[in-house]
Amino acid sequence: MRSGAVAGESRAGGQDPPRVFGGIGRAPGSGPCRDEALGGGPSVPSTNLQVPGSGPACALKYFGLEFGAELPALKDQALVYNLAKLCVCNLLVAQCDINCCCDPDCGAADFSLFTTCSVPVVTGDSQLCSQEAAVYSIDVTAHPPERIFKLIDQFNPNIFCIQTVNYKQALSFIPPETPTAQNFDHLLEQFGGAAFSAESDILNTELDAQSPFFYSNETARYEYGVPIQTADAFLRLPSPTVSSQCSDANPAGFLVNQATKCSRMINTENCGVIQELSMLFYTSSHILVVPNSSQMVNITVQSITFQSLNGTRTLLNSTDAILFPMFLGVNMCTNIVLGASYLLTYTDAGEITEAAVSFVLGTINSTVLSVQQSFEISFTQLNTKPIPLSGNPGYSVGYPVRAGFRPPGSGIIQSTNEYGQLTILRSTSNQDCLAIEGARTPVLFGYNMISGCKLRITAYAECQLLAQTVLNILKGQSFPEYVASFGNSQPQDVLDWVPITYIHSSEQGPCQLPISFEIEVKWTKYGSLVNPQAKIISVTASITSSTLALTNLGSKNTLQIASSVTFIDVSAPAEPGYKAQPTIEAKLPFDFFFPFV
Repeated sequence: MRSGAVAGESRAGGQDPPRVFGGIGRAPGSGPCRDEALGGGPSVPSTNLQVPGSGPACALKYFGLEFGAELPALKDQALVYNLAKLCVCNLLVAQCDINCCCDPDCGAADFSLFTTCSVPVVTGDSQLCSQEAAVYSIDVTAHPPERIFKLIDQFNPNIFCIQTVNYKQALSFIPPETPTAQNFDHLLEQFGGAAFSAESDILNTELDAQSPFFYSNETARYEYGVPIQTADAFLRLPSPTVSSQCSDANPAGFLVNQATKCSRMINTENCGVIQELSMLFYTSSHILVVPNSSQMVNITVQSITFQSLNGTRTLLNSTDAILFPMFLGVNMCTNIVLGASYLLTYTDAGEITEAAVSFVLGTINSTVLSVQQSFEISFTQLNTKPIPLSGNPGYSVGYPVRAGFRPPGSGIIQSTNEYGQLTILRSTSNQDCLAIEGARTPVLFGYNMISGCKLRITAYAECQLLAQTVLNILKGQSFPEYVASFGNSQPQDVLDWVPITYIHSSEQGPCQLPISFEIEVKWTKYGSLVNPQAKIISVTASITSSTLALTNLGSKNTLQIASSVTFIDVSAPAEPGYKAQPTIEAKLPFDFFFPFV
């Protein structure tokens, strides 16, 4: 158990005075908990203590605290505790616990019978960056065996360790206040909202901005996950709280696509004064091009879609004017923001160049007590087009098979050009391989295709150069290395991509020329029987070479070259699955038949 209690300790003349917190003074050993006259040791500054095996009340009383006691201010004094007095395996009162090397009830005779220390190291919170630890061990070489105790400095190698603990509420156990007629209004004001948090949990942006270390690691560009800054604070994307009510304190992270839905309590008569229902609330911010920059980007309105009461949507022609919510006087309110989708354009240097938003406006009547809003944010790189999907999630017949490359230590890299995906040779009317070199056609899922051409060669052609030329014609200049398992596989999800396996078959001879390139795609039906999804499980590329004797050729000869792709369904027979029938465990009382026996 993590007690989270830290008490201040002082020594004067070898005695510990009673500690006083919140007007309550207690000395160790008072109350129902045992008085443990533990061995002394140096006072070690630390924070959250771990006291497994003992109750929190006893642990707090031992350190001079009581449930509901107020802690001293954290700014003006350091909180210390005696690490040598902390013994988490001491469970028996006035008795020696076996193999508990820190138990003060154990003497030299008891230590000589110990085989090991059940708790060899006693520390504070393991997530702290630096702290002292009490190390216990048994020296079996001594006669009789004796206990060894020492204090060491322990450092946490984790880069995400805790340097300073400033959460005041974590250092005490405060029971919840029972509602009464006298304090009900106060509790309702504190906890009656859609969301609440402790005062120390709230991010004070003004104080952080004044700190000299707030932007100590600032860069001249946005990085992944960094909150997008605006002229007044951050670009905020409303998100639901525990009660699904909208909270406007969710900052949007750079390159982090989000989609949220939440609800707002409204009053149709006052809809015109609720700023969260207006377009202006989502377009008035000015986004900084880079963090802490003086250059800003305005949010422009890209499109406005109007939704009627029956759910019909109509795209408005004009986006120049801001439409404000209006009460129509017939218990209806129009121009309410039902959805907003942000689209931010960025450069490879981490700069935001454009910001646009698309709105969905609607009309509500007085019967609606709350309105549901949806928000989205997505990012696109400048001068690039998003790669279209081929299904969601499984492949759709007739859509291109998505493919790409994977550099060492990186994710999948895709080409925005459809001809940079998985392609095969494209046939033409003249059938001349050298004339159509580079002409490719994308491989479409579910379509078996075959193509070919004719290569005219002479007896004076160099074999290696000719073989490389033919291979480039069959494979193309940049044949991919990986194929997406699903139609919507993301480049960062490497496990959703399958590598292309190559098979070479050739004959023995002095000159071997590739004559065919066959791609075999195996796929299976994935998911439920109602709506199965197509998933690619393997891709094999077979290159067949043939021996060609150039010395036996005449002045000219023609070689036929072929390329093909085949899709094979390897789905196992579908077997419907049913839930097991529930078993009724009926048990009769032992004296059920007592009157009849």
